[in-house]
Amino acid sequence: MQFLDQLHYFTVLDGVAVGLLLFTWIVAGFLIENPPKSRPSTSVLVAEYRRKWMVEMITRQPRIFDATILDSLRQGTAFFGSACLIAIGGGLAAMSNAERLKGIADDLTLSAPAVIWEMKILLALVLITNAFLKFIWSNRLFGYCGVVMASVPNDIENPVTRARADKAAELNIAAARAFNRGLRAVYFALGALGWLLGGAALIGATVVTVTILFRREFTSASREVLLRSEE
Repeated sequence: MQFLDQLHYFTVLDGVAVGLLLFTWIVAGFLIENPPKSRPSTSVLVAEYRRKWMVEMITRQPRIFDATILDSLRQGTAFFGSACLIAIGGGLAAMSNAERLKGIADDLTLSAPAVIWEMKILLALVLITNAFLKFIWSNRLFGYCGVVMASVPNDIENPVTRARADKAAELNIAAARAFNRGLRAVYFALGALGWLLGGAALIGATVVTVTILFRREFTSASREVLLRSEE
């Protein structure tokens, strides 16, 4: 009952801000992964190069270069996964000591019960937890990709060679997709921290986060490089 009595500290603006954050998180991910054919995202363009990579790998001898690149990709997923665990631990520690956070907020004239600050931190923790799960899954998929890559014969005439290379490419793309989803969750988790300053701040942080994501996926210099003609 005490928690219900404190819900009046959440305003309509807070509800709109949280809904906007979650809505844009889902919609932005969908648009980045399923862009119009006339304007592919950077992620989609790189996915095509992953397929070309697996084709080139067939005749490459030795395949040390391919193994090194794959290992660096797995290390990236492990690093971000570990960072997410640290962030989750820090968030839980902050929630367990919300009274201190409430004291700081009172000094900034942002007075509210400790449970309200816990709920605001929880939103960011949910997104970070989602990111952690995506990074772990990405790590496993890159591992599966490595196993399939090792099974690809060097003989281009072998009937199973191209089929296995295609399988490796799709596993590689799936791993990268999970990794990118994890990164987007981290971006939105950072944006969710804006809620500590109020609903208006959360809306502003959400707009900034979406702007950064779409700029990098649809208007970045790296995207222009990928689109350059190779003829």
